[in-house]
Amino acid sequence: MSTQTLSRLDEWPGLLNAEGKRWHYLDTAATAQKPRSVIDAMTRAMGADYATVHRGVYTRSAEMTLAYEAARRTVAALIGGREEELVFTRGATEAINLVAQSWGVSNLKPGDRVLLSQLEHHSNIVPWQLIRERTGIEIDVCPLTEDGQIDLDAAERMLTPAHKLVAFAHVSNVLGSVLDAPRAVRLAHAVGAKILLDGCQAAARLPVDVAVLGCDFYVFSAHKLYGPTGIGALWARAEILSAMPPWQGGGSMIDRVSFAQSTWAPAPQRFEAGTPAIVEAIAFRAAADFLNDAGLAAIHSHEARLVALAREALGRLNAVRLFGPEESAGIVSFALEGVHPHDLGTILDEENVAIRAGHHCAQPLMEHLGVPATARASFGIYSDESDVAALVRGIERTLRIFG
Repeated sequence: MSTQTLSRLDEWPGLLNAEGKRWHYLDTAATAQKPRSVIDAMTRAMGADYATVHRGVYTRSAEMTLAYEAARRTVAALIGGREEELVFTRGATEAINLVAQSWGVSNLKPGDRVLLSQLEHHSNIVPWQLIRERTGIEIDVCPLTEDGQIDLDAAERMLTPAHKLVAFAHVSNVLGSVLDAPRAVRLAHAVGAKILLDGCQAAARLPVDVAVLGCDFYVFSAHKLYGPTGIGALWARAEILSAMPPWQGGGSMIDRVSFAQSTWAPAPQRFEAGTPAIVEAIAFRAAADFLNDAGLAAIHSHEARLVALAREALGRLNAVRLFGPEESAGIVSFALEGVHPHDLGTILDEENVAIRAGHHCAQPLMEHLGVPATARASFGIYSDESDVAALVRGIERTLRIFG
């Protein structure tokens, strides 16, 4: 299926503004618009197909249980995993917290170290700080290269046998820089550390195969990859997941409960306490099917071409400072001299262009860049050259307004 076919406006109800005109939506890195197939799948699951899962003995409940577990199988396969290795969570943030509170509390002790990088999202910083307070571990921060890549040469020098975990973003949500994940995995494993990859921006933009990468944990969110909010996934190697204790207690995650003692269901059900996000899981599967049909390699090529166009056009404007590498995965961050990103975002909104303006939940990276915030344009499969042109027109208007 071509990107031209997939970018038709009738496929994307959210890309029309109140006047029925195309909305130049350049905030896909925050949350992606939803294709018709995902919306329809969610509507069916919430209506004609709806029933609980794992409990009912009636036909529709059994059918919905099969659909829910089929969703797990499809979502796991999207990143090259198996269904018994995938836990549904509320999102990547909860997935990282699950690893921290279950694997981390069980395996980390005073004197152990965790290696993060300068460009991490807050969701891959704060959970480890909470674990530091609880267990007495130390956190090290890997610097960046001049063009905004995680400096793996520096990581190699920093890593020691005291490091038990490396947690890196696969793709930066601010700079779009793509981690050399295979090398990062090799470096972590060389000192006996586990490695977690934050795949929020990568899973919707790049072909991912966790078996080939060899990582230990991989997390991502459905709403970043054209699916619904409120659901995401933790993938972990089966032997690691099976050894992890439960994090939350309640229905679905138990084997047997008595007041004397309770026993737990096997992984991954052990980590899904309570009634799950049934409707969202069905829509998550539809989003995974959509990505498989579109082809992640084709999506990456499409977005890379738009990044190149945008960087070339913005680079011609003397007032624009570009951040990150020349080649990135669908994301361009920049600053406009003399104009706060929030002011730029407001004026662009008047021009029917939506960007993200702020620190992007990456305040340590903003400090490293020497700015309080950046403007960020991020592309999706529905983006095209008209979006780049509208962005540039809006910036030129902003420069005229600010003199």
